[in-house]
Amino acid sequence: MNSGPLRIGVIGCADIAWRRALPALAAHPGVRLTAIASRDPAKAARFTGRFGGEPVHGYEALLDRADVDAVYVPLPVHLHAEWVGRALRSGRHVLAEKPLTASAAETEALVALAASRGLALLENFMFLCHSQHARIRDLVARGAIGEPRTLTAEFAFPPSADDRNLYDPGLGGGALAEVGVYPLRAALLHLGTALDVRGAHLRVDEARGVDVAGAALLADPSGRTAHLTWGVEHAYRSRYALWGSAGRAELTWAFTPSAAHRPVVRIERQDHVEELTLPAEDHFAGAVASFVDRVRDGVPSVLEGEAVVEQARLVDRVRRHAADAGGPVRPAVPTSAGSPGTS
Repeated sequence: MNSGPLRIGVIGCADIAWRRALPALAAHPGVRLTAIASRDPAKAARFTGRFGGEPVHGYEALLDRADVDAVYVPLPVHLHAEWVGRALRSGRHVLAEKPLTASAAETEALVALAASRGLALLENFMFLCHSQHARIRDLVARGAIGEPRTLTAEFAFPPSADDRNLYDPGLGGGALAEVGVYPLRAALLHLGTALDVRGAHLRVDEARGVDVAGAALLADPSGRTAHLTWGVEHAYRSRYALWGSAGRAELTWAFTPSAAHRPVVRIERQDHVEELTLPAEDHFAGAVASFVDRVRDGVPSVLEGEAVVEQARLVDRVRRHAADAGGPVRPAVPTSAGSPGTS
């Protein structure tokens, strides 16, 4: 690969790309957006008119270009396995929106494919690239709350009338896949990968055929627990807290801080309460920087590898446990190369 800017093509014209990811990609000094593909030529033209690059009609046409070193994939999840796989087989590094696929088996296959070809494959859990989480981990490591015992995490927001992917089971939507994955990833980040599912529930909107809320209880062999709640029919909430033998550390706006937000970490002990205000930063920019550093210099990223696979396995276990408990839970949507796209 040449030493100039990382030439990135975009497969799909999703709303998250327009609002957050493409502004971060376009702003990175080491990136050049060369092409944006859509099955709708007007969409591709609108996106390139704002962010640059050439509009491309169809995803395969983008992968046929010689001026694309890497791709960003913000397609609906039911198309990820196909198009992430095609991009990797074409020799391109990939930054894909979360969740990487609709199942642990598909995720394992893509991670293995990337590793076998020496390519970077990152899942865009951008919240992990915000330094507020590293600050929490550092405080816990230095004994600020004693021995961690429990994590509680909540992420939910009110219903949205225009989020087609979220409410369409055929596109791989649902609250677990789109929202519950955030508290689950926070649990893996702070408590490790030995967590097992001890209880789970998914509430399904029967009219839509999609889950709109859920909760899970996780535990590891030492007895540490995670109590997680999520949904898309709630007042907004985005936070987690670690409760230990000597205190508690809480982070608000944990999953969706704006670029201007200055995070506040609250530490509570029996005779002391402390609030630490941290610098503002853009976690989308952090994810882009992580991708570029991984591709250019081989710098390991929290967004790749075994952590991605463990996340997918945990999601599958939550879904199975909820079904075993008697809930009306649909399975993860299978992918299909012939499914119509939306971007």
